Amino acid sequence: MLISVIGGGDNPPAEALEMAEEVGRELARHGATVVCGGLNGVMEAVCRGAKAEGGVTIGILPGSDPTEANAWVDYPICTGMGYARNVIVVKAGRAVIAVDGAYGTMSEIGHALGDGIPVIGLKTWFFSRNGAPDRAIIPAASPREAVEKALEAARRRTPQEAR
Repeated sequence: MLISVIGGGDNPPAEALEMAEEVGRELARHGATVVCGGLNGVMEAVCRGAKAEGGVTIGILPGSDPTEANAWVDYPICTGMGYARNVIVVKAGRAVIAVDGAYGTMSEIGHALGDGIPVIGLKTWFFSRNGAPDRAIIPAASPREAVEKALEAARRRTPQEAR
């Protein structure tokens, strides 16, 4: 089971890094493979957590140099696509966990929701539509709850929804 984890790369708050590392640990404990953008910040923390528990990590990189991946990425995938690679990051997973996040995270959330991919939010963006709260992001209060909800949502997806 591949689960995508998204979040800010440039100087996220310490709390976000701690949550991301625990998300990585929990995903690995459940046998899930982490997919992320492969760089620093939340991406590095989730990979570090997954590797601490013997998990597998995939980094979908914006550039063409696999050495740009953080030290905890097992499989760096170079795209040469810059931010356009965000679509690949979210499409690769059966569900997405958003931890904190910057504008790139917001775009990834939009791509996932637009394609019907479940998004679990851990202190991330909040959206409204026509002045009313948009409840498409499934909230989680802790890394453990985020992983449980992501795995549950991923298992519920039908083959047609995964296209």
